Amino acid sequence: MTQTFKIYLYDTETDCIGSGTLSSAYVQTQLQQAAGADVDVHISSVGGSAFDAIAIYDLLKKYPGNVTTYVDALAASAASVVAMAGNQVVMSKYALLMIHKPMVGSGGNADELLKDVQMLNAVQSRLAQIYTDKTNLDDITINSLINSVTWMTADQALDLHFIDRIDDYTPAITNTTIIKQYTSNAPAVYQRCINKILIKNQKQTMNIQNKDLIDKTSTVLDKLMNFFKKVINKQTITDKGALHHSGELDADTEVYEDEDMEMPAPDDTYTTADGKQLTVKSGKVQKVSPCDPDAEDDDDDIPTDKLKSFKAKEVKNQVAAIKAKLYAQNALLAEARTALETANARLKQTRDEVKNEIKSTFTPEGSRRSNKGKAEHEPFFAPQTTLAQNAVKKAVKDSK
Repeated sequence: MTQTFKIYLYDTETDCIGSGTLSSAYVQTQLQQAAGADVDVHISSVGGSAFDAIAIYDLLKKYPGNVTTYVDALAASAASVVAMAGNQVVMSKYALLMIHKPMVGSGGNADELLKDVQMLNAVQSRLAQIYTDKTNLDDITINSLINSVTWMTADQALDLHFIDRIDDYTPAITNTTIIKQYTSNAPAVYQRCINKILIKNQKQTMNIQNKDLIDKTSTVLDKLMNFFKKVINKQTITDKGALHHSGELDADTEVYEDEDMEMPAPDDTYTTADGKQLTVKSGKVQKVSPCDPDAEDDDDDIPTDKLKSFKAKEVKNQVAAIKAKLYAQNALLAEARTALETANARLKQTRDEVKNEIKSTFTPEGSRRSNKGKAEHEPFFAPQTTLAQNAVKKAVKDSK
């Protein structure tokens, strides 16, 4: 790999553009030593001789190798002209660039002063041409900037095309940094979850590889998806236990045998409490067969040789439906048993315990926290699940 040759045009206590190690003669000797290799020219100068600046500009432009100029702190006046010579002009985010009208310190009679004015106008036209060649701005805009003594930050210089790039010294952005930006306002529980997955211990580096990040992020997303599945989880009671699913139980619905919805239901035929038959394969419902309420009325139309096998199938279906109903009733009884245990526990509370409970949960009406009192729990005997509520409704309906 070819090494880049570096030239530093930094002001000293005695030297600026045009003298010492910042003169065109010095730059020429440096370029001869570079011998065609790529050159980085670092500039930090308040300016100096406009003529030397133009000479250095020409030397850099004619150099056969690639030239990159860096504005490290300040490129003012003549130094800004040198900066324009780079094939790429890079400016520190903290640096400044300044352009202004050329000046001369002289004295003499009116004729001599007039000659100085003509010379300064000619120099300004050359400086303006250098800035125009770099920025592609029109002459009026460039001369307006020169006449106004314009100081530019890196962002402003980039917007006006005086430079090509800003060196901002920002640390490399890692995947973890991006994730933290998006999760910084998330609830604490999510932040802890993500941090636990991304950081196994304090010594682990934060700049993990993309593949690992994708795998671990997928794990997080899977956990979140499972969480939302639980939120919208529904269950259907069958003769072989409960089937858990989201949405309506139709063809192509995914069904699971556990509440976490992680274990697909085994391949089989399931009968629901209302007599429907579900054919499950590969964790999905393949077919839903509705119950036939008129099946018993069709016995006369069935051939005698097939009656025996048909009745056996019908009995089997009825047994499966009864099993499903029993399963549902057992689930309801289990819920009722839990409710009774809770009720007994509350009945055993002492008077003081009840007072303390009311005192700790009651919020006066008109409070900033709530406009309703919260002195009582929900009735312990109220059915909580959809299954229990439907069972109670059916029991009330059947009793009438």
